[in-house]
Amino acid sequence: MADRVTVIGWDGSPLTAAARSALGAATLVAGAAHHLALPEVPAGAERIRLGSVALAARRIAGHRGTAVVLADGDPGFFGVVRTLRAPEFGLEVEVVPAVSSVAAAFARAGMPWDDAQVVVAHPRTLRRAVNVCRAHTKVAVLTSPGAGPAELGLLMEGVHRTFVICEELGTAREQVTVVTSDKAADHTWRDPNVVIVIGGPAGAADTGWIAGRDPASGPRGWSLPAEAHGGGLGEGERELLRVSQLARLGPRVGDLVWDIGCGSGLFATEAARAGAAVLAVDSDLGACARTDATARRYGVQLQIVHGTAPHVLENLPEPDVVRVGGGGAAVVSAVADRRPQRIVTHAATRDTAERVGRDLTEHGYRVECALLQSVELDTRVWTETERSVAFLLSGVLPARGA
Repeated sequence: MADRVTVIGWDGSPLTAAARSALGAATLVAGAAHHLALPEVPAGAERIRLGSVALAARRIAGHRGTAVVLADGDPGFFGVVRTLRAPEFGLEVEVVPAVSSVAAAFARAGMPWDDAQVVVAHPRTLRRAVNVCRAHTKVAVLTSPGAGPAELGLLMEGVHRTFVICEELGTAREQVTVVTSDKAADHTWRDPNVVIVIGGPAGAADTGWIAGRDPASGPRGWSLPAEAHGGGLGEGERELLRVSQLARLGPRVGDLVWDIGCGSGLFATEAARAGAAVLAVDSDLGACARTDATARRYGVQLQIVHGTAPHVLENLPEPDVVRVGGGGAAVVSAVADRRPQRIVTHAATRDTAERVGRDLTEHGYRVECALLQSVELDTRVWTETERSVAFLLSGVLPARGA
């Protein structure tokens, strides 16, 4: 095992005395091509071109001598330190940090970033990174080959955002470009790069108390207050049913939620408050307008689609979880064809509930059904004011877990 392993972050500025000292004593140096070309790398040191960090860690673990790993930015922030410290390699590391590429990108843009979400986009996580960009007003995306600005722009079709693209930060080839998201696919971008994605309603002016989105913003509870909807509720929007649907879907950051038959927009807004990206669909223009007003009132991002399901669903991006608030069994069946992880809907009669349940089962979903009854009381005289009854159905794809 290496006698000593030092991880040095590099942001393009001159190396610190501690970094130069560690490099001067190194018998093995791992890094990208531009790191290994630094004049401070000893001529006699073994050099490893850093592709797979895990492979490099195995080489370092078997090395007898002093090893140095060079990495861009802060190696402890979505960097190599996590892999090097994995138990299977048994490495103890010292870290000499530098300015992270995210901090550098926001500095070049002249923007604060304590209110930003930060995500990593690999080909396997690109869709979830895009969902975060759909749902939040300020996001920094650490990209990778095959999951860069062009791919982000293509997957954000229908959602307008501004991209601040920072290429090769800290090098002589550094460049910062501002484009709209729909134009990002028209260019070839150099790696490495960071994309700052901006758009949607402006955040609060104060500094807040927690990095990223404040989870305590807005009213308490899963369910918005009665005055939020500004009008009558549809049959599938009663509070008990709505909260039960939220509990079964469990929308979260990185998810894309479809709300089909969005009505007043209460469910869509509540899902967005949980950090998920939301596509709210309705055939009624008035419902689309009410949904937009509700979302704006509570400062969340929604993409609203006017059209009739199931036909309008054909060109929508793949969902993670879906609420079917309107359209009946035919829409539920069309949704199940798209294989979201979870589906919730409701039925007014047992016959309809059984029909929907059978269809979900045939699509491979594990189905649960509950009869919900809600009775509202006037607490001044404790008399019944309103009663609603509905069958709540939920389907989960067992193979895809929670």
